[in-house]
Amino acid sequence: MTATTKTIGHLQNLIGGEFVDAANGKVIEVTDPATAGEVVGTVPALTAAELPGVFEAARKGAAEWRRANGLTRGAVLLRAAALIRERADELRDTIVAELGKTLADATGEVGKTAEFFEYYGGMGRDEFGGLLADGRPNTFAVRVQEPLGVVVLVTPWNDPLLTPARKLGPALISGNAVVIKPASATPLILLKLAEIFHEAGLPAGVLNTVTGRGRDLGDTLFDDDSIRAVSFTGSTEVGLGLQRKLAGRGIRVQTEMGGKNAAVVLADADLDLAIPTIAAGAFGQAGQRCTATSRLVVQREVADEVRRRLAEHVRGIHVAPGTDPEVGMGPVVDEGAQRDIRGHVERAVEAGATVVAQAELTGRAAEAGAFVAPTLLDISRDHDIWRTEVFGPVVGMLEVDTFDEALEAVNDSSYGLSAAIFTQNLANAMEFVARADAGQVSVNQPTTGWDIHHPFGGFKDSGSGYKEQGEVALEFYTRTKAAAIRTH
Repeated sequence: MTATTKTIGHLQNLIGGEFVDAANGKVIEVTDPATAGEVVGTVPALTAAELPGVFEAARKGAAEWRRANGLTRGAVLLRAAALIRERADELRDTIVAELGKTLADATGEVGKTAEFFEYYGGMGRDEFGGLLADGRPNTFAVRVQEPLGVVVLVTPWNDPLLTPARKLGPALISGNAVVIKPASATPLILLKLAEIFHEAGLPAGVLNTVTGRGRDLGDTLFDDDSIRAVSFTGSTEVGLGLQRKLAGRGIRVQTEMGGKNAAVVLADADLDLAIPTIAAGAFGQAGQRCTATSRLVVQREVADEVRRRLAEHVRGIHVAPGTDPEVGMGPVVDEGAQRDIRGHVERAVEAGATVVAQAELTGRAAEAGAFVAPTLLDISRDHDIWRTEVFGPVVGMLEVDTFDEALEAVNDSSYGLSAAIFTQNLANAMEFVARADAGQVSVNQPTTGWDIHHPFGGFKDSGSGYKEQGEVALEFYTRTKAAAIRTH
């Protein structure tokens, strides 16, 4: 029996320590993608006219938060993490309701979110600077790490709690004030996170949320003179446009963008390990991960066996609402994404690709909702789908003869986010790590699944250089000051 979707109701924005609606009273309806448009909640539809007040609140929050020491900041993050764990079921159900993730995927996202704030909250006791030698008499020098001030965070719909946590953790422990805008498809969970931080004791103005449609907010979100950094996760097209818009203003820009991630299977691979691992990386979360496996490069000696085994796995995926106890894959985010993904497959077939296997949509997944059949294709490097990000449960398989040909195929992309190889040959594994042109490289592991303390971010059109996660993430949210002190 399938559990019913939870109704969330109306949530308000947190601005300057107060929970508020849009000035005009208008709202954005949030719908469950596993249904025919069932509304599960609403959020305020802010306009550009309200943003100056948001940034005024952030400036005040930044002035107070920068004066708080690391222990104070860390205590707030740790309290927020504890509240997340206390409300895990509520947060899980919210993610399932507005995004359609499976209960298992949503549970994992909530747990990882708590871990992010525990990790960065613990950094409140770490060093933010250091003592330096100075050659002048009676003088010592120090290196001081300071917050930037006001930072803008723009987060996507596919990990609507985890991605904000990935950015908020280092931004807040560093002493910055945040203006954060979630995707309009999945804003409910972020507003619940804002409620948690408010309860955890975060001072007014340190965290400010902005829900609104792009056409109503426009570029005003990035126009305020107080902005010192912008961190964006989303499409490559929008990310590159944001880099161009902010160029020359002295604003730091961090963009985590698209991917066309490849997994290589060499002839000596352990297929009992490789096949379920690749399938998890490709079809988990309905393929809606920036690190999802979308290209499969297989050495010819084992291509038939890989194709047979993976096809069997694909056909066995049970596509259903995320609350179904037997669900293997839930819906995609909305009907627009459903149309786009199906269109990619149709155009690939028209261009000569072959459908090797598809899961059958049955029950509720065949009746309504944004469901897509997991698909395995045989493709060539001449097909557009070899290079174009689909962002759905579609994998294109390519046969090659040699390790060098496989590596060259992996790097044949404008993207460079994540890559994986399956082999029992240590020399080939290390050569792949050295030569794969991607920011994340795995051996006998999926292209997905990076932990909170692992530096995360891609090369080429997948990223902008600044890494997220781990200690290295603090570099984006802080500036370094050197001070020399003569004692007498």
